[in-house]
Amino acid sequence: MARPSVAAERREQIIDATMTTIAEHGIHGTTLDRIADAAGMSRGHVRHFVGNRDRLLLDTATAVFADESGEVGSILPGGVDDLTGALDYLFGPVFSSPDRENAVVLGLVELARVTPEIAAVLTTAYTATRVQLAGLVARARPDAATDACTTAAYGILSSALGTVFLGDFDADPSRVVRSRAAVDALLATL
Repeated sequence: MARPSVAAERREQIIDATMTTIAEHGIHGTTLDRIADAAGMSRGHVRHFVGNRDRLLLDTATAVFADESGEVGSILPGGVDDLTGALDYLFGPVFSSPDRENAVVLGLVELARVTPEIAAVLTTAYTATRVQLAGLVARARPDAATDACTTAAYGILSSALGTVFLGDFDADPSRVVRSRAAVDALLATL
């Protein structure tokens, strides 16, 4: 009887090691040798299971932004079905705390400037989020114009992302509360 393939398990292990390496060394310090060290395997094994560094970074970006189905989708978790839930998530402790995932996303944003495939993954994820937010705003404010709901969605997403990225160096404890208040003020204009 043949032994089951470990390829999927190894790919997951390597992608996790890639995220750790990006968080620790930045995107430009993320080499196959460092990833292999973090994964506890040889560089040859890393290449065998995931290919070259560019392919691995694209697979990592896809994994970071994948929804429950494995497709790149909204950054809002499944089950968020109203505006309050979306705002609670985007300005809550899980999303707004600086952590490994935020460091990885910042690295991917930097890489997206020169790598169209990475830019496409980020664009897909943030567009899906913005569209979902616009729909949630429209449901919460049924009298608001469609264009106003879309504009509010841009404002919500920009504020949430700015708050997260500022958290890497701005320790002001009121940062998240003030950003949420700014979004609430924006929504009050609809």
